[in-house]
Amino acid sequence: MASASPRRAQLLRQIGIPFKVVKGSYHEPEKIDENLLEDIALGKAKSVSAKYPQNFILGADTVVICEKRVLGKPKDEEEAQRMLQLLSGRVHRVITAVALVKGEREAVSREETLVWMRNIEEEEIKAYTASKEPYDKAAAYAIQGKGAVFVEKVQGCFFNVVGLPIYRVVLMLKEWDMPVW
Repeated sequence: MASASPRRAQLLRQIGIPFKVVKGSYHEPEKIDENLLEDIALGKAKSVSAKYPQNFILGADTVVICEKRVLGKPKDEEEAQRMLQLLSGRVHRVITAVALVKGEREAVSREETLVWMRNIEEEEIKAYTASKEPYDKAAAYAIQGKGAVFVEKVQGCFFNVVGLPIYRVVLMLKEWDMPVW
């Protein structure tokens, strides 16, 4: 897997897919938007596949978009609080591109999930950001952690919001006759 994301690793372990994390040489662009996702996921996978062309390499990239703004990982508590204020009472999109590469063969797919956040009180935002959970999470929350209390509804793949649409990964692997059990 061409990703150091602990959440993606956890999801692959959860479904029993054997993998190894390998850091590639791909450098993501400074400014990311949803139109670049497939290119980034493919770039990550290809940078590792160049070293291991006989293996299946999985690359992925995720963005969170609210009110036409891309929300990455917050730099500090203040930015985390601003992100959560923006998300409060709104719907946002979580989009992940997944790329699979083996030698010269490659496939790319995309998953989009809608997430409704309830109105979050200022005291809740401050308490949550003080917990330190938001700081390595896109859009400053973890749906699989304490941030779950802010989520009213999810339309689409829940695991996409965690970090990897595992059903889509399995479908891609099956298309390539890769056993997933």
